[in-house]
Amino acid sequence: MTIFEAVVIAVVEGITEFLPISSTGHMIITEALLGMNIDEFTKAFTVNIQFGAILSVVILYWKRFLQSWTFYQKLFVAFLPAAVIGFLAGDLIDSLLENVMVVATTMLLGGILLLFVDKWFNKENPDQEVTYPKALKIGFWQCIAMIPGVSRSAASIIGGMQQKLSRTNAAEFSFFLAVPTMAAASGYKLLKIILEPNGVAMLKDNLTTLLIGNAVAFIVAMIAIKTFITFLQKHGFKVFGWYRIVVGLVLITLLLMGIDLKIV
Repeated sequence: MTIFEAVVIAVVEGITEFLPISSTGHMIITEALLGMNIDEFTKAFTVNIQFGAILSVVILYWKRFLQSWTFYQKLFVAFLPAAVIGFLAGDLIDSLLENVMVVATTMLLGGILLLFVDKWFNKENPDQEVTYPKALKIGFWQCIAMIPGVSRSAASIIGGMQQKLSRTNAAEFSFFLAVPTMAAASGYKLLKIILEPNGVAMLKDNLTTLLIGNAVAFIVAMIAIKTFITFLQKHGFKVFGWYRIVVGLVLITLLLMGIDLKIV
């Protein structure tokens, strides 16, 4: 992986991680379009730079993370479904990650769904508190994002709105939930890499690339989060829905034309 490729992937991660357009799907698409050879370090890199994105949430909302233990308890409850299902279905999920047609199809279907989200879930509860039952239900919604191309952010935000949270409150809880979810998933995958022969040596040899990637993902994610909240309050989800539909249709068309976008 070149420094240029690392920066491009990190920018994609930072922009898309907290938007309802699927960061995993966009990284898969970007790697395919760049013609990258997906070796072990590339896989480790795409996992590691998520820590930069996670840190952006902690920095932006640091006061919320110092509120109380109840805040963490609710996050833990919301995190549990993904932890259990991810552990049980990890191999199946990994087998789908490099399939561009799966990503293209879910991009399209997810986009169609986002066109109607604001209409379906536009009734807000005067009590905007995230209770334990609400947190658990949002956690189950998040699990849908284990399918590549389905946005974790979109799934958890829609789950929050389905529980009658405002778009802003649902989005912010989605950001908070990303911290334990992404940290656990990324930490687990990194541990597997470290335990592999030459895993530690591989990470050390590419330390500069990893640091640059995390720094870029951190900065871009901070900008994306602040911009997204403002945009979401004013315009809702339709723009993101149309974007996903266009990307999905373009990818499906290219694949049906026989253009090989499969990651090697």
